[in-house]
Amino acid sequence: LWKSRRITQLFSTITDGEAAASDDELTSDVLSHYSSASESTSVVEEGTGSEQVDEQTAQEETEDKLKLCIDNLTDKSAKTRLAALESLRQAFSSRVLYDFLTERRLTISDCLERSLRKGSGEEKAASATVFALLCIQLGGGDEAEEGFKMLRPPLTATLSDSSASIAARQSCARTLGMCCYVSSAEDGEDLIKSLALLESVFMSSYPNGEGVLPTPKPGSAGLHTAALQAWSLLVTICPTSRLTVHLPKLQACLQSSDVNYRIAVGETIALLVELGREIDEEFEVEDGESLCECLKSLATDGNKHRAKNDRRKQRSIFREVLHYIENEDFTEEKIRFGVENVYIDSWVRRRIYDAFKEILESGVRDHLQFNQLLRDIFGLGPPLILDAAVKGNKISRFEKHLFNSAAFKARTKQRNKVRDKRADVM
Repeated sequence: LWKSRRITQLFSTITDGEAAASDDELTSDVLSHYSSASESTSVVEEGTGSEQVDEQTAQEETEDKLKLCIDNLTDKSAKTRLAALESLRQAFSSRVLYDFLTERRLTISDCLERSLRKGSGEEKAASATVFALLCIQLGGGDEAEEGFKMLRPPLTATLSDSSASIAARQSCARTLGMCCYVSSAEDGEDLIKSLALLESVFMSSYPNGEGVLPTPKPGSAGLHTAALQAWSLLVTICPTSRLTVHLPKLQACLQSSDVNYRIAVGETIALLVELGREIDEEFEVEDGESLCECLKSLATDGNKHRAKNDRRKQRSIFREVLHYIENEDFTEEKIRFGVENVYIDSWVRRRIYDAFKEILESGVRDHLQFNQLLRDIFGLGPPLILDAAVKGNKISRFEKHLFNSAAFKARTKQRNKVRDKRADVM
């Protein structure tokens, strides 16, 4: 029932008389969906006796709109294809559509592969993002792995092509990391190949033999950031000491002129140190004093030539990184969604959560509630089936305590499981 309601709300603003609309109108229709706040209100109102929605009819209308978008992926007009991709991106990120997509995964994958091979830079970027969302929708089973096998060649070809647009290469880097992570590629060669390719991209930002950082080309910092973040996501399922060889080079990259790349480098350093310490309790960073001095400088950076928001963001992140390097202490964060919580209590979990949030955007909380893949990753168990009163947060203190206790147990169990896995690797 919850799946039906979720899909019903996705396109509640679409009317029966819009079937013959133009491509632009179709895109506008498909993008119309409720925010999380309005969803909570609608559930409560429905329970109070307001006008009932014909769920079956609304679901059929929704699926018809999605089918038309899928058909438009092969349209001769590039504008129509881009509109369809944007519509699917919004739909896939906002709602869980597993049953609908399972039956059409091969058709969608085939269309996305064609766009990745023959489309413009903008179309390649959009199709790569939609494919990442498709993998998240399908979960970590055979369906996602099958799709990744199909689209991995055009993804890697675009990422490796220095003449391709920066936007397309960035999108392919993020998608390569996410799809490799989701499709359980740690058991095959795909993981090693993906790590090597992503390394080849961001290592071009490393200092030369004389210790001098290369002059960045326009847009290259964004590409290096995407590649490094995708690589660090895969590192979370590939705990091995050889990865720490990147630490000295990454430390030099803390002097990069791009604030987002500096922050990505700082977070990656903290992640690698955390992995090193979990493998070996006596793990120490080479030239740790120099690293801490550099982190202190970034954590107190007051250069006026940098934007105020950039300075604030940088100082906040590097204070956390420095605090962890010096004291092995991570500032825990609690993400609330519905009546549940997910705890971000390590750099590994932060990297995983941030990777999904970057692709799902505001839909990440919805997927944490109903997407079994994310619930398995964060140890949340099966989706909760709650009545209208509970969805409206009208629950007692005792019930809240039960939910929090369940989340805490899931978190502890997941952390122990990850530690055991890394111990087995060694």
